[in-house]
Amino acid sequence: MKSTPEIKKNHYGVSDPVIMLVDDEPITLEIVKTYLEKAGYSQFVLVSEATEAMGILEETDPDILLLDLMMPEVSGLDILGELREKPKFKYLPIIILTASKDPQDKITALGLGATDFLAKPVDPTELALRIRNTAAAKAYHDYLTFYDTLTDLPNKSMFLDRFDLAIRKAKRDNEQLALLHISLDDFDKINATVGAAAADQILRQVTYRIEQMVREIDVVVPSGKVRTFKQMNLFRVEGSAFSLLLDRIHGAENAALVASRIITAIREPFNIEGTNIYVKASIGIANYPDDSLERDTLSHLACGAKDYIRKKGGDSFQFSNKSINAIYIKRQNIENMLSEALERDEFALHYQPKVDIESGLIKGVEALLRWESDGEFVPPDDFVPVAEQTGLIIPIGEWLLTKAFRQLEDWHQDGIMIGMNVNLSAKQMQSNEFLGFVEDMVRRSNVDPLYLTLEITESLLMADIASTITLLERFKDIGLKISIDDFGTGYSSLNYLNTLPVHELKIDRSFIQEIPDNEKRNAIVATIIYLSESLGIQSVAEGVENERQLQFLKKNRCHQYQGYLFSQPLTNSELLSLVRA
Repeated sequence: MKSTPEIKKNHYGVSDPVIMLVDDEPITLEIVKTYLEKAGYSQFVLVSEATEAMGILEETDPDILLLDLMMPEVSGLDILGELREKPKFKYLPIIILTASKDPQDKITALGLGATDFLAKPVDPTELALRIRNTAAAKAYHDYLTFYDTLTDLPNKSMFLDRFDLAIRKAKRDNEQLALLHISLDDFDKINATVGAAAADQILRQVTYRIEQMVREIDVVVPSGKVRTFKQMNLFRVEGSAFSLLLDRIHGAENAALVASRIITAIREPFNIEGTNIYVKASIGIANYPDDSLERDTLSHLACGAKDYIRKKGGDSFQFSNKSINAIYIKRQNIENMLSEALERDEFALHYQPKVDIESGLIKGVEALLRWESDGEFVPPDDFVPVAEQTGLIIPIGEWLLTKAFRQLEDWHQDGIMIGMNVNLSAKQMQSNEFLGFVEDMVRRSNVDPLYLTLEITESLLMADIASTITLLERFKDIGLKISIDDFGTGYSSLNYLNTLPVHELKIDRSFIQEIPDNEKRNAIVATIIYLSESLGIQSVAEGVENERQLQFLKKNRCHQYQGYLFSQPLTNSELLSLVRA
């Protein structure tokens, strides 16, 4: 029998230590556990099979071991001797539980490295006292052995131990892990300039900034949920070098986000006795399992990446994996170019026609943002996520809406009375100024707002349903229409559909691609069309590429479609030629 709960390691010290009990009598395990629970302890690993003890010790890394002396197959003395041969367990407190009256047993156990003894049957008061004293002694020993007295961070010895545990856990749970090696650039020169005392203050402040930055960073995981790095795995491994372990990451972009924020935080001046001191950092990143499965190799790769970026001037981060690093160099270039794209008038709108299925006439268009920089087309999938992450999507979105209103006004003045859909981003929806901007645009424009439809994705709709409904109601009040894009890919919006101020549902292309050959997809698409019809909402199929798909949609009375069967996205002049043909 074994019981291995989720272990919660404290910062140096063991106010609630992890106590492992090894005894071949399950009833003894439960009695001792009950005594200790009454004394205020809560973290236990119970093992009744002595042959399993060593493996579980390696996995759980307890703070204190209570070890029965007399067990079949493997005795407590065997386990004790094996433990003391391992450097990792050389100083692990081991309290021997024994009913033996033979003094030689105690002498042998002491010779093998036992810390203390408790006679069976165990007295609860004596047990609690021994555990308390042992835990306090271990806390002090651990602090001296495994923690840096300047920053209170765990040191290199603890880093190596925790890194091993993190790798084993990541392997067991099939998770990803990132190691960030952080080094302060030219810190020896800073130390020589400001003196040791000021340099120590800087190191303490750097520690604080990194800890705060990691705790405040939220990342989006594949489920769409937001996760914060709650467990602090920051270590001071030497002078001005730190290592940071990020567990359960979902893609290298999360490690890049953390590294970027740390670089920015350290770049802010440190005020030491009224003087601003500027420090920069270089960070190398290695990922498990992509870069290596081995601890030492990952450490070597992260250090190598750190040294590489430091030699190039520092104040940045570098992945050890060249292909991943190339992605982020590209991303950084895009971010730099994006900041100037509006001023250089590099954006344009292309228009995907929305076609009435019965008549075949163009009833509207979806406005699609395009970017050409220095004669090269930049794919939306490359730059839109960067714009979203940096906040540049706000001014870009304002440009897009302004352009949309002007284009609609031009068309309507020429007698081309079609509507336009414009996609909204999460950042726009969260902006306190966005509603006011839209209201101002509607007031200043000569376009009937009913011709402009704002599109939001189903996942964005469900992210904060109450606030989203309130905002959509305001849009409706000023005359705008609302469309839910990618409908069918979420899992909760049906519950709210009849309460939403929605005029249009756009059926996601992933469903359309498989009709009419996939019966399940056929049923889903037909149901969405029927649902929209029942609620008085217009249905639009996205990504229609062949005549068979169109005929299925027509048979099921879908209202409109868009896709390459009719036309790819068009420039304004191309669209006008098609409308007037």
